[in-house]
Amino acid sequence: MSIRKNFDEELQKLQGRLMELGDFTDNALTRSLEALETQNVDLALEIMDDDTKADIMEEEINDVSIWLIAKEQPVAKDLRKIIGAIKIATDVERIADFAVNIAKSTIRIGTEPHGQFLAGIKQMHSILLEMLTLSLEAFNEEDIEKAKKVAEMDDEVDDLYGQTIRSFLSMNQSNPELLPQVTQLCFVCRFLERAADHCTNIAENVYYLVKGRRYDLNS
Repeated sequence: MSIRKNFDEELQKLQGRLMELGDFTDNALTRSLEALETQNVDLALEIMDDDTKADIMEEEINDVSIWLIAKEQPVAKDLRKIIGAIKIATDVERIADFAVNIAKSTIRIGTEPHGQFLAGIKQMHSILLEMLTLSLEAFNEEDIEKAKKVAEMDDEVDDLYGQTIRSFLSMNQSNPELLPQVTQLCFVCRFLERAADHCTNIAENVYYLVKGRRYDLNS
């Protein structure tokens, strides 16, 4: 086996591990909304217990990346690919942390009624899942157009965030007894908005990989 072929296979394995972390995080986000909607405290606790798996996967990606840099001494695009994997693993792991934060808010809300307040949150969540999938595909396929789409979707999440927070604040004024659960739902909105920003960070790494320079897609 040629040195180049072996290196390409190692890069593919690295990308595979990154996709596994992405799948785990997607699942954690999906379960976190389910726990919030159904007020399932047991499911929320499971999400919290599983969080160490994301940490371990991120560490493995970092270890493999450092090993590849030390062993192969890659340059140019190959090096950007490996550095991108390290940065993206950090972003994806952070998104998994936000799923845990949503689970914690679910526990704090407990059995207090809140289901009728979730429309905006569900919209944000749906867009976020699409952003996560699209951003990782963009990196895997080196697809600038998909990365650009992620940045555009981030604007949608920002708009929804503003609208939903304003509706919660208005609700708070007319129904002060709802303050505890509305406060937690505001936190959930913030977690989703921040997670979307991390997807945009992934898209920025796609631009860096393909074009060799940094672009700020969050501005």
